[in-house]
Amino acid sequence: MKTEELATTKIAQNLTGYQSAIKSSGSTLEENIRENYLNKWCGDALFHAISVRTSFINSINNFLTGEGLMNIEKVMLSIITDPLAHDVEHTPSISYKGQEYVTTHSMIYAKFLACFNKNIKGVYIDSPNIRLEIEHPNMIQRGKYLIDFSQMDIELRRNRNISLDEYLNNTEKVKRILKEDMDRAKDFFERMLIAATTEIANKNEEDLKALGVRIEVPKQPFPTFHCDKLKAKYGNKLYEVKAGEETKSQFFWITGLLRENYDLVYPYLLKDGKISPDKINSEMIYNYDICAKSIIRETGEHTPALELLSGGIREWLYETIVERLLDNKIISTRPVIKDGNVENIDEIGGYAPFILSAFLKDKDNKQYFPDTFGGGIGIERTLYTLLKGPVINKVDDITYFGKNPDSHQIYLF
Repeated sequence: MKTEELATTKIAQNLTGYQSAIKSSGSTLEENIRENYLNKWCGDALFHAISVRTSFINSINNFLTGEGLMNIEKVMLSIITDPLAHDVEHTPSISYKGQEYVTTHSMIYAKFLACFNKNIKGVYIDSPNIRLEIEHPNMIQRGKYLIDFSQMDIELRRNRNISLDEYLNNTEKVKRILKEDMDRAKDFFERMLIAATTEIANKNEEDLKALGVRIEVPKQPFPTFHCDKLKAKYGNKLYEVKAGEETKSQFFWITGLLRENYDLVYPYLLKDGKISPDKINSEMIYNYDICAKSIIRETGEHTPALELLSGGIREWLYETIVERLLDNKIISTRPVIKDGNVENIDEIGGYAPFILSAFLKDKDNKQYFPDTFGGGIGIERTLYTLLKGPVINKVDDITYFGKNPDSHQIYLF
């Protein structure tokens, strides 16, 4: 039997069992589709949410093109993808032409490579993301997760050209530059969200009224909280929510979160080795989250804060890129590059082409790999965060085909 026939047979078997279970509970497949899909598709809530989504996407696109960024194609399959710092059940893979490809978690590595060209100011992509989040162990409806979602991925060149020698020997200069670029990154994303919320406030007042929420166009600068200080005060789990309770602003920053291997820690490499993990603090971590809350129209109350954008200044030197990959256990051994090849490619695996690209230099002996900052903003997560209230209760409510790991045994559409 062909692979396609086997897949079709398995789907049919699963749906047969699903329908039988529904029938044994006294219901029908038709009632299931009406309850979980048709009523939502035809209802007012999703209509108003999608109206807001349209304004949000259009405003983001207009802002990014106005800033001189270029749109590039989506990457849905690759031999590597963003390994992420949080739990996923597994990375889905597809076999094609004798090679196993993994589905996209995030276009983080693709964004870096797309910025090799010095004429590029920056790039953006409305990128696909598949993250098989583990369902809640107690089957509790968490409401905010999707296994299949859209993210606006954004990356901009910094063009600072700091060498390894400067990195190691001129730390005060490097810190000053990184502080300037951190401020530039925060200003960029603040202006982006101001543009988006202004568009929504101007075009979607009736939609917001119908959903029982309102939008406050934020003012710069957004309040900023350091991750270390929040965790020391509130612990590791609820610090986002607690930070939101401390500020009246609908949007705020949390900076200095130790996570992905590509988010800059400086200094990480030292003249005589590298920084001890217990010495790393938020002041040394050049990354950020934007968190937000919805505002209930009738009472003015804020809902608990959620993260909607994550990003940072990126590691840009070959030496630090490799060290972070090793220390984050993304690769298990140091790459050996000789005569244009990765000698131990059998041990490095799918990351070898990326690492070799980071190693390459131009005719002036300068690396191609760019120094950048960027971020990714989840489209559905942002809509859910801003519209949650008396009508919108979970992320499923603002999506036609949302696949929440806590919602359905089988996703029918």
